[in-house]
Amino acid sequence: MLFQTLRPAIHALDPERAHRLTIAALKAMPGKGRPDYPAGLGVDLAGLHFPTPLGLAPGFDKDAEVPRAMLALGFGHVEVGTLTPRPQAGNPKPRLFRLVEDRAVINRMGFNNGGMEAAHRCLLKRGREQGLVGVNVGANKDTDDRIADYCMGVAAMANVADYITVNISSPNTPGLRNLQAKGELEALLEALAAQRREGQPPVFLKVAPDLEEGDHERIVRAALDNGIAALIVSNTTISRPPLASRQAGEAGGLSGAPLKPLALAQLRRFYAVAKGALPLIGVGGIANAEDAWERIRAGAHLVQLYSALVYEGPGLAKRINRDLAELMQRDGFATIAEAVGSE
Repeated sequence: MLFQTLRPAIHALDPERAHRLTIAALKAMPGKGRPDYPAGLGVDLAGLHFPTPLGLAPGFDKDAEVPRAMLALGFGHVEVGTLTPRPQAGNPKPRLFRLVEDRAVINRMGFNNGGMEAAHRCLLKRGREQGLVGVNVGANKDTDDRIADYCMGVAAMANVADYITVNISSPNTPGLRNLQAKGELEALLEALAAQRREGQPPVFLKVAPDLEEGDHERIVRAALDNGIAALIVSNTTISRPPLASRQAGEAGGLSGAPLKPLALAQLRRFYAVAKGALPLIGVGGIANAEDAWERIRAGAHLVQLYSALVYEGPGLAKRINRDLAELMQRDGFATIAEAVGSE
C-alpha cells in the first residue's frame, strides 16, 4: 500500500535516478534477514536448492550492491549483473524508459557496470547463508575477443557465485546476439567447457526471444553437448507488439507485460525440444503468481522477474510466494517439480 501511494512521486523522477535512489534505500535497510517461504515451493536444480522458484532477474542489481536486501524481500535467488571484465559507462542517456500505459520498460543501457573486480569485492562480503546469488556475465563493447571476455568472467566470479549466467542475448551491445548463431555459439560453449574445473558453479545460458526456425534445436543441442546446466528463456525483445505509450518508438529491449506472450511461447518451444533434458528458467512479463504458475506449468523449473517491480513495488516477491503456494495446492501438486511441464 505504501508503494502504491508513493509510486506517482517515484515515477515523476527520471527512471535511472529513481533506480539509484532505490539501491541507496535498500543499502540502508536494517537486518536483511532471510524470510520464511511457504512449504513445498523448494526446487532442486543444478546441485542447488532454491527455496522458492521465484528469483530476481539481472539488471536491477548490476554491481552486486544489494543481493542480501533483495533476498530478504522474498526472492529465492538473486542474479546480479550483467558484469563485464572492465568497467564501462554503457550507452548515452536517456536509455531507460517507463511505458506506464503498457506496464512495460524499454532499456538500451549497454551493460553499464563497474566491472567484475569491484563486484567481486562486494560479493566476497556477503554471507552465503543468506541465499543464492547468481552472476550474469557479458563482454565489453570494445573487446577484441568476446569469447575471451566470457571465459574471463566465468573464471573470475567462480568463487563468489552460486551459479554463473552467460548472457549472449542483450540487444544493446552491437553484434552480441551474433554469438547465438551457428558456429559462434558452439565455439563459445566449447571454450567455456574446456576451462571448466571440478567444484566450479554451474553455468546457465540466457537466450533472446527473437529466434528463428531451427534455432531452438541447435541451441539445446549445443548447451547439452557442452555441459550447460540450464537455459534462461528469455531476454528482452527488439520486436514491438502494439503499444499505447508515447515512448513505444524508443530503441532498445522491451520488457514487462507486452513481452509475456512471446517469452511464454519461446519457453514452450524450448520445453518441447529439450524434453526435460535441459532445465529451463522462465523470464519475461511475469508480474504475479498466475504468471509464474503458467510459466512453471509450461516447463520452467524457476522463474525470474524485474520490470514488474517498477509497477508493483518491493512487496511483490512475498505476495507471489504466498499466492504460488495456494495455486499449487489448488491444482493438487505437492511440489513445484511435479508441476513443471504439466500443462
